Amino acid sequence: MSNKNISIAIDGPSGAGKSTIAKILANKLSFEYIDTGAMYRALTLKTLNLGLDPSMKKDVLQAMKNTIIDFNDNHIYLDGQNVDVDIRENIISKNVSYIAKIKEVREKMVDIQKQLADKKSVVMDGRDIGTVVLPKADYKFFITASIDERSSRRYKELVLKGEKNVSFEQVKSEMIARDELDSNRVNSPLKKTEDSYILDNTNKTIDECVDEIISIVEGV
Repeated sequence: MSNKNISIAIDGPSGAGKSTIAKILANKLSFEYIDTGAMYRALTLKTLNLGLDPSMKKDVLQAMKNTIIDFNDNHIYLDGQNVDVDIRENIISKNVSYIAKIKEVREKMVDIQKQLADKKSVVMDGRDIGTVVLPKADYKFFITASIDERSSRRYKELVLKGEKNVSFEQVKSEMIARDELDSNRVNSPLKKTEDSYILDNTNKTIDECVDEIISIVEGV
């Protein structure tokens, strides 16, 4: 690997395994992992905790005031508190798209993300990394899987966390709606770039995906 800072952008829809793959990849390459989606989830969490409406722009911008989001050793902190677990609750998943589509919010988050990439070698995952955040990233990957596979993964995750009154069909319906919002929002929609490597992991393990990406990055 070169001594210069290297940036790896990973995009894709919800449930495709982006975060899991990015974390393992960053660890194996000794890069800093920046979970951009978690940043929006953190602001969603704060908005809800304040009793504000995440679907109302003015409420979200109010919540964003004086908000500090940071990463340390692959953990995310909201106003100084570790929120790794809290931001993965289903209520956050249901509301985060409202937060992510707000122009002012995205501009603030992107500024933070770009600053991080300027300082160190990073792996970032999200929905607009290769298009907006790191358009000149050294490597871009678009990771996806079938809607049934992604829904199944999310459903099993929720069941393991003890979520009740949730069904596979409900999760699938919510994921389809999430895909629609992410792909058609005005600001930074989810889309593949022409220079992205497309990796469909419907029938692949996480380790197989990571190994494939490393072979590309290291030129094996």
